[in-house]
Amino acid sequence: MNPIRVLVVDDSAVFRGLLIQNLRKDPSIQIVGEAKDPFEARDKIIECKPDVMTLDVELPRMNGIEFLRKLMPQYPLRVVVISSLSDKVFDAMHAGAVDFVAKPAITSPAQYQDWVKNELLVKIKIAAAAQLGNVRMKSLPQQEHRLSVQDKNLIVAIGASTGGTEAILEVVKGYGTDIPGIVVVQHMPPGFTSMYAKRVNDICRVQVKEAETGDRVLPGHMLIAPGGDRHMRLVKVNGNYQVECKQGPRVNGHCPSVEVLFDSVAKVAGANAVGIILTGMGGDGAKGLLAMRKAGARTIGQDESTCVVYGMPKVAYDIGAVEFQEKLSDIPGRTYALLNKMRK
Repeated sequence: MNPIRVLVVDDSAVFRGLLIQNLRKDPSIQIVGEAKDPFEARDKIIECKPDVMTLDVELPRMNGIEFLRKLMPQYPLRVVVISSLSDKVFDAMHAGAVDFVAKPAITSPAQYQDWVKNELLVKIKIAAAAQLGNVRMKSLPQQEHRLSVQDKNLIVAIGASTGGTEAILEVVKGYGTDIPGIVVVQHMPPGFTSMYAKRVNDICRVQVKEAETGDRVLPGHMLIAPGGDRHMRLVKVNGNYQVECKQGPRVNGHCPSVEVLFDSVAKVAGANAVGIILTGMGGDGAKGLLAMRKAGARTIGQDESTCVVYGMPKVAYDIGAVEFQEKLSDIPGRTYALLNKMRK
């Protein structure tokens, strides 16, 4: 395969140089240019025609988010944002970036090399495979759906990775306060999940928070697994659904893992659950979704035409875990249809 052509955009000459030096160590990467600000980057994009651009959020003359808003409608490009801990990354995702990585606090060259190899390179390679037409999703008109019967035993579980921050938002915008409790794993670095939860909470009708052990899973509420080194599981205490967030090794390369959440939902909620697997690279959650389906749960997978990366939903579909494959815009309606059938 041809190497991935990468343009590096960062205002720090030192950071930019270190990035380029370490990215060049991977034979699948070809550095085709570098830029210190959006104006220089614009010229380099036209000249070098990169496959992927790494982009710092804080740039001189024009910030990275405004640059994306101007760039993407005219020149769609796969972009990986490099950011310090800030909710601005979600504005970047909304503007059309494929994914983001947290800027590291580096204390040694070895740590820097590990970050490039295990974080940035992975995101660049995933971005290179992204379906560019689906990266910058338009906000969809929301139809009104209603739940015919309230039942505290019903639950909705959602898993996603690359492209998932926008996909989850679009799905949850279609849910009303009558929706059963929702539990979510979205692959994300530590610190960002609480900001993402606040963002979704401010936009959607459901109440959203970053999960903590002991949180009740309540109708009209959504709990998002914290990024970092803890898996989130569904448990039942005194007849009520709760979550527990405990440290554990990576599963399918991730912590938190969709697989771990879905497995726990299969065991605890059984046929009272709806499982939804959205855009993302790899196969995390596929076997867990199959376990849910075998336990009697109803399952939905996002279709290829609307995925940024048709990886996780494809693996789930191929092993028979997906009962209904839907466009992103149709997932809220399908969720309500299944929930209404489950209580009749």
